[in-house]
Amino acid sequence: MKIKGLRWWIIGLIGLATIINYIDRSALSIMWPAMGKELGMDDSDYALVLNLFMIAYAVGQSVSGKMFDKIGTRMGYVIVIAVWSLSSLFHFAVRGLYSLGLVRVLLGISEAGNWPGAVKSNAEWFPVKERAVAQGIFNAGASLGSVIAPPLIALLYVGFGWKVTFVLIGLMGLLWIVPWLIIYKKLPGAHPWITEEERAHIREGISETPGNTSANEEVLSLRQLLSHRASWSVIVSRFFLEPIWWLFVGWMPIYLQNTYGFDVKQIGLFAWVPYVGAALGSIAGGWYAGRLITRKNSVDIGRKRTINIAGIIMFSGLLATIFLADTPVKFVGIVALVLFGFQFGISNIQTLPSDLFGGKSVGTLAGFGGMSGVLSVIIMNFLIPVITRESYIPAFIIIAVFVPLGILAVHVFCKKIKPVTIRK
Repeated sequence: MKIKGLRWWIIGLIGLATIINYIDRSALSIMWPAMGKELGMDDSDYALVLNLFMIAYAVGQSVSGKMFDKIGTRMGYVIVIAVWSLSSLFHFAVRGLYSLGLVRVLLGISEAGNWPGAVKSNAEWFPVKERAVAQGIFNAGASLGSVIAPPLIALLYVGFGWKVTFVLIGLMGLLWIVPWLIIYKKLPGAHPWITEEERAHIREGISETPGNTSANEEVLSLRQLLSHRASWSVIVSRFFLEPIWWLFVGWMPIYLQNTYGFDVKQIGLFAWVPYVGAALGSIAGGWYAGRLITRKNSVDIGRKRTINIAGIIMFSGLLATIFLADTPVKFVGIVALVLFGFQFGISNIQTLPSDLFGGKSVGTLAGFGGMSGVLSVIIMNFLIPVITRESYIPAFIIIAVFVPLGILAVHVFCKKIKPVTIRK
């Protein structure tokens, strides 16, 4: 049996895993107004639990990146999704702060693996000109998950309560493992279902960069990767840009509750809107970068121009949240613009590890870059309950300042996006 476009089936499954990932992680913030009250917790407890998740997520980014490089994408995904699905399911047994913190730590460590795993898979299955599109499809899963999560979780909560809701969304991930094991049998070079035309297409495109997975390829240590200036373009840019996404993922439901008195059902009606913009940005950013790379025959021009445009959109949108967002409708509409810009650019930043290094080292750099971004998010999560007692404007100002810093990092640390010459 041969399947045409097998690489698109692979990235489609990873995109579906990302949708489930975001439904799982969004459940707590959406149901917190009711769940926190039942458990006797306040917003300070929520901030602590959120940061426990983020600390675990930071560790998971680094550890899982190395794991994917060592055992491969196929089994790496089975492990991380099985653990995160069971962690979500076990929320039904939460009785207080300690038990909630424990399951959020397990969820954070395992869910983090989705990102370095996707970057590594793209380096293995996609030519360089298609990687931003593939990464955009994957990132669209995060946005679609965030679109689906508020109404779905609100509906499940109203029908079954928060405990059964966590069980049901945990089961989704366990079911995902079945088609993954069936379809992802081997890498492109040895997969029995891939056509010869697609195999040749992937090989030809991958040979243009160091992003191959040959048996004799050297696996670089983290220290070796960090010795190259270009690696820091990934690490520093993600440090400044990741809080933009996570501020709205983690705190927007709480913002709507505190600012407008929304309950779980009202949050479900509003909180999905910004992620429609994010989903569109994921696809548009990948398409636009791929088009530029082909037209200009330059990965550097395609990536950087796309990232620059994303920065302008994000910065403009964040200014609008400060000066124009005075109703819930205006707020969610403006945040949709901000998240469109974020996803328009982040797909290209996340693709940089596979532009710079070989396939067997991509997961490590992608994971460490993700960990850098999460550390910044943790700092912001500690600050938000303190700086937003009167208004969320200070938080919006901080992340607005982060935008140009993140964009500049790409230009300063990576003068030209091209394969790095490995020092022996």
